[in-house]
This record gives sequence, structure tokens and C-alpha cells, in this order.
Amino acid sequence: MSPSPVSSTPILRTTLLWSAGVSAALAVIGAVIGYLVAGPEGLWSALAGVLLAAVFLSITALSILIANRWYGQELYVQLFFGIVMGGWFFKFVLFIATLLVLRGQPWLDPTVFFVAVVVSVLASLVIDVIVFVRMRIPHASDVSLPTTDPDEDSGTAKV
Repeated sequence: MSPSPVSSTPILRTTLLWSAGVSAALAVIGAVIGYLVAGPEGLWSALAGVLLAAVFLSITALSILIANRWYGQELYVQLFFGIVMGGWFFKFVLFIATLLVLRGQPWLDPTVFFVAVVVSVLASLVIDVIVFVRMRIPHASDVSLPTTDPDEDSGTAKV
């Protein structure tokens, strides 16, 4: 659908791939530590915290990747902001619903859950920084500069 890829696409794809790997590792580590700290409730709390953070952090990147498919279209800006804002609204509603469902669950240890969410978010921020620093993309990457014809007069005005 898009005539040329947007420069943020490789960054977001790399971030999603790295985040998936780190989330899997954090799920295993969190489950073990949660089990050692709080028993089976700690295990499930750590898994729920890591999963919740991974899902919520990936929604924004996925919405931007989906919106970038319309790059070059006449309504790209409107579609982009509509899709991204729709993703944020969906994330907000899902967050409130998730907290209401998880509140008071007997299998949930709030401290382990909180630590798992915070560690997952911090890991995601570190991944974002590393990926953005390592990607070699010019500051004005999606801009095409006007070209001049070498056969024409170079900048002199004709009267």
C-alpha cells in the first residue's frame, strides 16, 4: 500500500523483536523469583505483570506500524493520528478493565506484580534507547529535496 517505507518502520520492528525476547526472559526470571518470594501466587503475579507490560508497550509500536502502511496516501496524516490515538484509547480502556479484573484476585501478590511491571517497563525503555542509538537514520530521512537540472541556468534570473 505504501510507495516507500517510512524510516521509523525498521526501528519499531527491531524494538518489537527485542522486546519480545526480553519479555520472554523476564517472564522466566520473574516466575522463578516470584515463586521463591511468594510461592505460586508470586509466580502467577510475575507472569501477569510481565505479560501486561509487554502487551501494553507493544500496542503503540504496532499501531504506528499499521498506520505507516498508508504512508504516501493523501489522508496519511489523518489516518496515522486516528490509528495511533485509537490505539492509545484502546490501551486506556484495556488498562482500566484489566485493573478492575485483577483487583482483589486471591492468586495475585501485589508487590510481585508491581515489581514485574516496573522491571518490564524499564527493560523496554532500555531497549528503545539502545535501538534508537544503534539505528543509522538521517535526521531528515523521509524528505526529498528539490533537484536542479544541470542544463538550466544555475540560479540566475531572466528578465
